[in-house]
Amino acid sequence: MRVLVCVKRVPAPGARIVLTADGTAIDTAHLGFTTSPHEECAVEEAVQIAAREGGTVTVLTLGPDEAEEQLRYAVSIGADEGVLVAAGTTELDPQATAAALAAAVDELEADGGPFDLILFGNESADSGGYQVGIRVAHALGRPIVCGIKAIDVDPDGFTARRPTDDGAEVYRLPRPAVLAVKEGINLPRYPTLKGRLASKKAQVRRLEAQPPEGGQRMVRFVNPPEQVSETEILGNGADAAPRVVSLLAELGLA
Repeated sequence: MRVLVCVKRVPAPGARIVLTADGTAIDTAHLGFTTSPHEECAVEEAVQIAAREGGTVTVLTLGPDEAEEQLRYAVSIGADEGVLVAAGTTELDPQATAAALAAAVDELEADGGPFDLILFGNESADSGGYQVGIRVAHALGRPIVCGIKAIDVDPDGFTARRPTDDGAEVYRLPRPAVLAVKEGINLPRYPTLKGRLASKKAQVRRLEAQPPEGGQRMVRFVNPPEQVSETEILGNGADAAPRVVSLLAELGLA
């Protein structure tokens, strides 16, 4: 079985995002990057499927040369191959991103045959567009289901489960198929020392992309106002009682 996982290099969750003076880009001088959390789970799921069913895992990303770091991390936890699609820019909207990824999948499949399963994260941690996986699946002419929290491999395809408020929806898809998984489908492993050493020696395949112009144009970024929380120690033991009473009065609860 051949499994492909598409990942994205994103700012580390919880990091303080600083914009350039003109507000048209993110200042990355002191910013850490990682793989989008949903996609970390997608890589883990692919590695588990390949280990259980037999097969290989290829991890693909579209981005700058620095995104090779995320590919090597995927190799360190069990992926077999990393592929970097160099687009020359990080300012690609979902339409252009999907076009570049679909072209890369076509090229990879022309060399090694079709992928039985392509996995995406449900959405990226930075832009949260929810649409790249759907656009790629449409371009490839393959079925896709999003929001997946469980995957079973069937003789002719896959069974995927998506939780709902009152239970779960079950989908059966033929091969080849595309699924977008959500964080929580599994618990991603940490790389071993052996895995990290192997990832440093791994060859990262490079493809060049010339994506068409997308349908969106970025004007500027805007940072929302920061929400600052304060903690007040009311006191210890009985000494705190007067302050608790006055605080309840301030809140209109006393």
